[in-house]
Amino acid sequence: MSAFIHINHKPRRTIAIGVMTLFLGGCATFSQDGGFGAIGTASRERGIAQDLKWVKSDKDADDVRATVKKLLASPLTADSASQIALLNNRGLQATYSELGIAESDLVQAGRLTNPGFTFERLRRGDDISIDRTFLFNVLGLLTMPLRTDLEKRRFELTQGRVAAETLQVAADTRRAFFSAVAAQESAKYMEQVKSAAEASAELARRMAAVGNFSKLDHARDQVFYAEVTAQLARTKQVALAERERLTRLMGLWGSDIAFKLPDRLSDLPKSAREITDLEARALKQRLDVLGAMKEAENLAASMGLVKTTGFINVLEVGYRRNSETGQPRQTGYEIELRLPIFDWGGARVARAEHTYMQAVNRAADTAIKARSEVREAYGAYRTTYDLARHYRDEIVPLRKRISEENLLRYNGMLISVFELLADARQQVSSVNAYIESLRDYWLAESNLNLALTGKSPSSMSIASGTQAAGEAQAGH
Repeated sequence: MSAFIHINHKPRRTIAIGVMTLFLGGCATFSQDGGFGAIGTASRERGIAQDLKWVKSDKDADDVRATVKKLLASPLTADSASQIALLNNRGLQATYSELGIAESDLVQAGRLTNPGFTFERLRRGDDISIDRTFLFNVLGLLTMPLRTDLEKRRFELTQGRVAAETLQVAADTRRAFFSAVAAQESAKYMEQVKSAAEASAELARRMAAVGNFSKLDHARDQVFYAEVTAQLARTKQVALAERERLTRLMGLWGSDIAFKLPDRLSDLPKSAREITDLEARALKQRLDVLGAMKEAENLAASMGLVKTTGFINVLEVGYRRNSETGQPRQTGYEIELRLPIFDWGGARVARAEHTYMQAVNRAADTAIKARSEVREAYGAYRTTYDLARHYRDEIVPLRKRISEENLLRYNGMLISVFELLADARQQVSSVNAYIESLRDYWLAESNLNLALTGKSPSSMSIASGTQAAGEAQAGH
């Protein structure tokens, strides 16, 4: 249903309205960096020292390619692997495009709806009637500041999500790097164990052939060699899988997949980090907490727009100029208003209120989870540090001392070569357990950083590899 109001007015005011419309519609423009500068700032504030780049042109792609090639020329580090991923990960680049989409919505909100024009020509015998109408969306003009503010808030929320995804990619790459290096180190060590087991099995076979070795001892040597061979195959497959996961995160293919990893993991730091304000730092810095709070604020602001337009769905002003044969020209304005007879907007307002309360509770839930997750992450960090230090300072040195003592006894012909080899077998589980405990520490350290600054890590539990190695050691 429409109501029309015709008002006689001077044409020069119509021109003034048109000029004002064109001026207001051209005010909203795109920013130079598309909001990407805020992503770099948020990342640096949260410990990401690597450069970020939004690839938008062939030149940008060439620059990234040159940087990646330079980094791949040397054995990777955790930092260089993260740098490659932040520049070359296509999924992250796709996420950056969300900034452009959100900014487009923001610019669109600051531009008025295009005015409308209707032309009607009717003929009745010799009489001709011409009807011309210029329509302008007044409600769009009145609510433009609200819509612009709402889209600005949504744009800022998108920036937070993109920054969180950037931190996530950096953390995932660091974890993949540590896992790949540890798996490679374990595979190389198992190669050495297999060679020793093969030599022991061959010696046992020769001694058994001349009757100097019992069938039981011979079978034990053979089964050890067989088990080591199977374990080596599994270790190689794990090393391949971890390397490929790192390759995917860095966005590499072709000849670039032949990158070099260091031979071993970095040593433990001299001391673990002492953090006393865990929860406060998490609530202040975590992007998922800040994003949830921002979303609730955005919904609160959008409720004002919903209530403003809850009763007035369409309000348009039109300038009419009619002419008819033999009659004076007719000019004026018309206002079209849809009356709220069937829909008073109450359902939309109620929906907005419930959506807001939902966002408030989700923000509170996110904050509670953040507090718990950062405590868990720090507990895992300290536990893995203490375990790795225990293996480094206690278990591995003790195993080495036992090996040295057994070697002295063997040189003094107090024990046989097979007893010496049996002791070497027991060292296998200890060395593997130390490698895994060192890997677990670096993974926990990455998880802690993400829990403090970004969002919930995908897994903060201590890896089961160390426990499995301990159980294997107990079984010998």
